[in-house]
Amino acid sequence: MLIKRKEFLQVGSLATASFMVPQFLKAFERVDRVPPGNKVMVILQLSGGNDGLNTVVPIRNDIYYRERPRLGIDKAKALSLTDEVGLHPALISLKELYDEGNLGILNNVGYPNPDRSHFRSMDIWQTGSASNEYVTTGWVGRYLDAQCSGCDRPTYALEIDDVLSLALKGENSKAIAMKDPRRLLGTSNEKFFKDVLKTHRNGDEETVDYLYKTMSETLSSANYIFEQSSAHPSSFEYPKTELGNGLKTIASLIFSDINTKVYYISLGSFDTHVNQDNQQQRLFTELSDGVKAFAADLKQNNRFHDVLMFTFSEFGRRVSQNASGGTDHGTANNMFLIGGALKQQGLINAMPDLADLDEGDLKYKIDFKTVYATVLKNWLDADDTTILGKKYEHLGFC
Repeated sequence: MLIKRKEFLQVGSLATASFMVPQFLKAFERVDRVPPGNKVMVILQLSGGNDGLNTVVPIRNDIYYRERPRLGIDKAKALSLTDEVGLHPALISLKELYDEGNLGILNNVGYPNPDRSHFRSMDIWQTGSASNEYVTTGWVGRYLDAQCSGCDRPTYALEIDDVLSLALKGENSKAIAMKDPRRLLGTSNEKFFKDVLKTHRNGDEETVDYLYKTMSETLSSANYIFEQSSAHPSSFEYPKTELGNGLKTIASLIFSDINTKVYYISLGSFDTHVNQDNQQQRLFTELSDGVKAFAADLKQNNRFHDVLMFTFSEFGRRVSQNASGGTDHGTANNMFLIGGALKQQGLINAMPDLADLDEGDLKYKIDFKTVYATVLKNWLDADDTTILGKKYEHLGFC
C-alpha cells in the first residue's frame, strides 16, 4: 500500500530531522558503559570562510597593517601569544587554553588548486577529496563504514544540527543529526508516525520502504539517545547560545554510556564581505564563551584528556581588505586544536608569509587531509589510508 503524498512528506520530514539513521542503531541497546579513556573527537565547523588573519594576528607585520589599514587588529588590543603573534581580542578562552598548554594552532592549512566557492570548497573539505574530484561520501562517513563493517560494537557519530552534513555520510553508514535529544524524542513519539508504521507492508515501493526503514530505526533509537543525554546531564553553566546549548549536549553525551566517537557542530556565518569587525566579534564571543564552558566541564569531569576538538573553515579570506569594511574569499587558513592530550601546543608551524602571495592570496603549506589522516590514525586508531584513499603524512599534534 502506497502512502499518500501528505504522509510521504511527513515521513520525509522525520527522516530529515534525524537525517539518515545508521543501520546498526539496534546495537545502541547492547553498548556497555564507556570508561574514561575512550577517545572522542569534536569537529567545530566555522561556516562561511573565517578570516584567519584577523583570528591569529601577525601583530608586528607591516604588510598586514598596510593591506588592512582600517580592518587590521590593533596590536594593543590583540591577545598576545608571542612578540609577533596575537589572537583576536574576543578569543579570551582560547588565549587561556594557549597559556595552559591545551591549544595548538596550525597555520596555512588548505589544499592545491583551491576553489573559492563556498559550496564547492566545503564539499572538498567534507569529503576529504582533491579539488578536481567529486565524491559523494564524507570522510567521517567512510570512517563509520570502515569501523562498523561486520562488527557487533560499531562506532557512532552525531551532528548537532537539523540536517546531516556531507562529512558524516558514508556509503553504508551515516551519522544522526539532531539539535536536541528531547526534540528528537518528541518528534519520534508523535502518534502519526507510529500509526503509519503499523500499516506499512514491505516491498510496496523502494523509496517508500527506505523512508519507512529510516523512520523505524529513528523511533528505536530516539528514546535511547534521550535517556543517555539525561543519564549524566551536565550541571555546568553554559552560555544560552546555540553553540553553548550544542556543546552542553555533547558534554552530557560524553559523560554518558553512549559509545559516540565523533561529534560535529557548526558556527557561522563567517562570510564577512561587509561589516567584518562586528560580525567576527559577535561570533568569536559566542565561540570563546562556549569553548570556555565546554573545556571547564570536561576538566571537572576528568574527560578533558579524552577529547580532541578541532576547528576548520572552508577557506580563509584575501589578505587585503575590500571597500566594504570586510574581506573577500581567499584560500589557506588556520585551524585550532584543543585538548588535554595534545603532543604539540602553541604555534605549531610558521605564520603566513605575506611577502609571498599567490595573486593576493595565502599559499597553503599544510594539506588539510594530513590533519584528517593524523586524527584518524593517531586519535581514532583507524586505517586512514583506506578511508582517505591515499597515504598522507601524519603530523605530531596527537
